[in-house]
Amino acid sequence: MDMAQHLSEIELSARILRHAVPKMSELNIPVTPNNYSVWYEYYLGINLDLKRAIDGLLANEVSFTVDVSDGLFTTYIQQHSPAVIENVQVETQMLINSLLSKIAGMSQGTVKFSTSLKTFDQALKNNPSPEVLQTLVDDIATELDDIISANIAMDESLNSMNQEVSALKTEMLDLRSVAMTDQLTALNNRRAFDEEVISHIDTFNQQEFKSSLLVVDIDHFKKFNDVHGHLIGDKVLTYVAQALKQSVKGDDFVARYGGEEFVILLHNTGIAEAKIVAENLRKKIAQRNLTIGKEKKLPLGNITVSVGCASLKFNDSKDSYFIRADEALYRAKSAGRNCVIAESAVE
Repeated sequence: MDMAQHLSEIELSARILRHAVPKMSELNIPVTPNNYSVWYEYYLGINLDLKRAIDGLLANEVSFTVDVSDGLFTTYIQQHSPAVIENVQVETQMLINSLLSKIAGMSQGTVKFSTSLKTFDQALKNNPSPEVLQTLVDDIATELDDIISANIAMDESLNSMNQEVSALKTEMLDLRSVAMTDQLTALNNRRAFDEEVISHIDTFNQQEFKSSLLVVDIDHFKKFNDVHGHLIGDKVLTYVAQALKQSVKGDDFVARYGGEEFVILLHNTGIAEAKIVAENLRKKIAQRNLTIGKEKKLPLGNITVSVGCASLKFNDSKDSYFIRADEALYRAKSAGRNCVIAESAVE
C-alpha cells in the first residue's frame, strides 16, 4: 500500500467517524465495536442491503434497541454465509481433535501406571532389601503424582472445552436465527413459517387445538416500486410488517412469505375469530397516511391490504392449509381489494 492510498483511507475513515458517532449518539446506540461496524458500513455506502434496511428503520422511526442493533450486525455484517458455517465446522473439528488427544494422553498415562504396578508387584515378590523397597515406594509415589497431575490438567482442559462448546452452541443458534429471519423486515421468513405450520399441524393432530391462517397481501404494491422506487417500496413493506407484528398476540406467528405477501398463524383461534383479527389488522394499516421526506413531505396515501383466512382441518398438509387461505385472498383481490374474505367451507 502506498502512502497516498494510506492517507486516503485515513481521511475516509475520519469522515465516516464524524458522521457515524453523532448519529449513533442521536439514536442512543452504544458505540461498541459491533454497532460501530454497522454504522461504518452504512456511511461507507457499499453494503446496499444494510443501507436499505437502516433507511427503512429510520423512515418508520423504529427504535434501535439492543435486539435491533444485534440483528443488523448479525444479518448484514457477520452475514449468514458458507464461510461462517465453515468456520463453525472447523472450530468444532479442532475441539473434537483436542478432546480426543487429551483422552488419548490420559489413556496412555493409565496404561503406563498399570504396567509400572505390575513391575513393582514382581519386585516385591523377590523379597527386596530395604533400600530397594524404598526405591519402589518412591517410584510408586512419583507415578501417582503423574496420574494426579494428568487428571488435574484433564479437568482444566474439559472445563475450557466446555466453555468453547457453549460458545459454539451460541454461534449456531445465531446462525439459525439469521437463516430464519427476513433481512428487510426482521420478521420470520418463509423457511421459519414452513417449520411453524408443520408444528401447528402436529399439535392439532395430537391435541385438536384450533389454528387459523391469514395470508396478507399489500394492494397495488408494484405501483409504489414503479412510481417511487424500491426504497419507498421497502418503507411500505417495513411499515406493514411492523403493523402486523404489533397487532397480534404473543403466541401468534407472523412471517414475510415473499414479496409483498405475509402470513400469520393464529394459535387457538377459530375462523370467526380469525376474521375479526384480520379485519382489525386491515383497518389499522389503512388508517395511516404514509409520507416520505423530512422537510417537504411527499404523501404516499393510504396503504391497504387484502386478507384471506382459513382454519386448520383434519388431514390438512402444509400445502393444503396454505392453498385454502391463498384462494380466499385471491377472492378478496377480485372483490376490489382492501377487504377480508374467509374460505368457503367453514370449519
